[in-house]
Amino acid sequence: MSCFFYILSSKQIDKYYLGHTCEDLTSRIQKHLTNHKGFTAKTKDWKLVYFEEYPTKSEAYQRERHVKSWKSKKKIIELIQNKI
Repeated sequence: MSCFFYILSSKQIDKYYLGHTCEDLTSRIQKHLTNHKGFTAKTKDWKLVYFEEYPTKSEAYQRERHVKSWKSKKKIIELIQNKI
């Protein structure tokens, strides 16, 4: 089983969404684009811009928490562009 830490981007609202999943990444992104409640419900132009694969859900979640702890859009953009 593979798990993923991923970053979605919305140009419409100029935001990034950070998440993790152990399901098929394409299916998970499709769920973000359906009618639901939550942060990603605000717009339907989310695009996958970055992901990392992990062997366990715990590791993917830890990476998500680590990147979120930066609280820096600039650092997230650097991660996407340069894989820091």
